[in-house]
Amino acid sequence: MDIKEGEHNLSSPAGLPAGFDVLIKTLSPQGYHFTITAKDSDAAISTFSYNLTSTDHQSYLDLFEKLSKLFGLRMPQNRRPVIQPTSTAPYRVVLTDNLHPGMLYGYGDPAILKVDEHGETYYYLAVTSNDAPNAFPILRSADLVNWSFVDYVFPKGRTPEWASTGENNSDYWAPEIHKIGDEYRIYFVAREKHTSELCIGMASAPSPAGPFVPADKPMLTNNVIDPHVFVTAGNDAYLYWKEDNNDVWPAKMLDLLYQHPQLVSELIAVEEDKRTASLIITLWLWAKKLPPMERFQAIQIFIEIIIADYTSYYQQLLQMQKQQPGLNELIAPVVHFMKTPMYAQQLSPDGQQLVGEKVKVLENDLDWEAHLIEGMWVTEQDNKYYFFYAGNDFSTDKYGIGVAVADHPLGPYQKMQAPFLQSTKDWWAPGHPSVTTSPAGKPLLVLHAYHPGKAGYKQLRVLLMVQLQFSAGEVKAIEPML
Repeated sequence: MDIKEGEHNLSSPAGLPAGFDVLIKTLSPQGYHFTITAKDSDAAISTFSYNLTSTDHQSYLDLFEKLSKLFGLRMPQNRRPVIQPTSTAPYRVVLTDNLHPGMLYGYGDPAILKVDEHGETYYYLAVTSNDAPNAFPILRSADLVNWSFVDYVFPKGRTPEWASTGENNSDYWAPEIHKIGDEYRIYFVAREKHTSELCIGMASAPSPAGPFVPADKPMLTNNVIDPHVFVTAGNDAYLYWKEDNNDVWPAKMLDLLYQHPQLVSELIAVEEDKRTASLIITLWLWAKKLPPMERFQAIQIFIEIIIADYTSYYQQLLQMQKQQPGLNELIAPVVHFMKTPMYAQQLSPDGQQLVGEKVKVLENDLDWEAHLIEGMWVTEQDNKYYFFYAGNDFSTDKYGIGVAVADHPLGPYQKMQAPFLQSTKDWWAPGHPSVTTSPAGKPLLVLHAYHPGKAGYKQLRVLLMVQLQFSAGEVKAIEPML
């Protein structure tokens, strides 16, 4: 049955710490009616009915906030009492509102390019558009203060033939414009229209303002995101990307726990987390058929259980592999996909093909990063290569920016152990940075962030900036002087 049609009767597998019966009816034109019955006495009420009239991120958070109070579940991170972040950062606010009516979500994943045009210097900025009809806004500035809207990389009706379109179907993420040879190339993420997997595409134009013509097919497939291009002083170009395994391991883990529900009590110690996992496992046969980003929203509360102590859960699963070899076929993929590696590979001189072998550059292995690292940018400073990246959950205040340093673009990289930039009381979830130089020649980091308490999928992201100060393999953020 199509997940958007009819009704679904679900019941908890035997062996879970808590039991639920769930009836889900599809509403028209969108949304669902939930009737959830707890089969034990620990809930505040036995049965709860709720109309989820929108399938956006905030609506799912509303649902799970109510369920947490009624059924003793974990409260979503974004709905817990606000604890003001204690971190500070010298953020300069650049843009806080959409500059064009076709822009819907602000300045996510901002990638900046400094260009000389007829003796004048301009900065071009390309940003994520998610599922907006017009993909990838392009903006321009002469001074990094005053910005004007230029165009869209792919205006409505001119998106790549291979990519999906439409609200809640398409995801146009992380565009970067680079000059390679005599042309401008844009590398970006979109969903393949038949498989819905995330792919990296490429388009070319005679100018950073476009018009951009996409290639006939993706450059890279199989759930890869966040392309970054670094060009050395000798004009060798490298493409970096991230395997989007953080979209895979939750499904693999829920498959494992649905088939072997007794493992929930072995893995999870906290009672409210056991109950939460029990409900999500009950919903899993329905949720796994949802579109990718809606599936994330429907199971995010389970993901938050695991990433709250990610290293510990990873180690528990490794131990479980040894102790229960009969489950290795199910546990091994979970453990494998709990790492989200970043790779790099050299580009051909025309920037259209990969050559040589890919190299794993980084993966998530620090506690603060939790289940993912993503959104990278490499810059060379004084013969050192600084690798900026984002980590943790993009939709909470735990997200931040890290730095690793190497003597070669392909590494090996040595990470700073603590985040370079974190949420402050004014701006949450700083992420996906890019680097340029100011009109005065100072290195600048451009990044996105959310208004406090407003982090989430398809929420507006603002454009911020800090100045960078490099010295002997270390970097600091200081107040920008343009």
